[in-house]
Amino acid sequence: MLNESIDFPMDPILTPRLTLRRLSLRDANDLFSYCRDPEVARHVLWEAHRTPADSRAYVKYMLRKYRAGEPASWGIELKESGRIVGTIGYMWHQAENRSAEVGYSLAREHWNKGLMTEALAAVIAYSFESLGLNRVEAQHEMSNPASGSVMRKVGMVQEGLLRERLYNKGRYVDVALYAILRSDYAARTRKTRA
Repeated sequence: MLNESIDFPMDPILTPRLTLRRLSLRDANDLFSYCRDPEVARHVLWEAHRTPADSRAYVKYMLRKYRAGEPASWGIELKESGRIVGTIGYMWHQAENRSAEVGYSLAREHWNKGLMTEALAAVIAYSFESLGLNRVEAQHEMSNPASGSVMRKVGMVQEGLLRERLYNKGRYVDVALYAILRSDYAARTRKTRA
């Protein structure tokens, strides 16, 4: 099993307030409405979108990844409005180690409402229950502690500080590395069901 490749079908995931689903070209305008915000782009590795064409290009990139069964991102759709307000998904994976890294972004008007915690918890469950992963990682810039708070709320553990790990927006940045293991997830699930 450990030498098998991992297919990433990116099945839809439902949570109480969200639908995590594959992006389509009709979502490009929703993406542009928040991806053009420099505050949203400040702590991620992509630049703020300057035109709707930037958002369409991103969706086309995701469509190629979906077709290839590669690690990709879901759109985060608000059930109440049907609008895409963020993305969450896999940055990379290592089939031989059954591990992957998750990353995410969210429209600023939806920060501090628990939506990303809800989405990340669902993706972690999918990672262990549907993909059979053993380890899920995430990282955040030290200047973005709110992202670390989201990671801790879903049971991820900070494993270290990686000094000047990334070059982002013209500067080297320190990042905190978090992870959750299959055994951590299983223990947490047992505890919540007890």
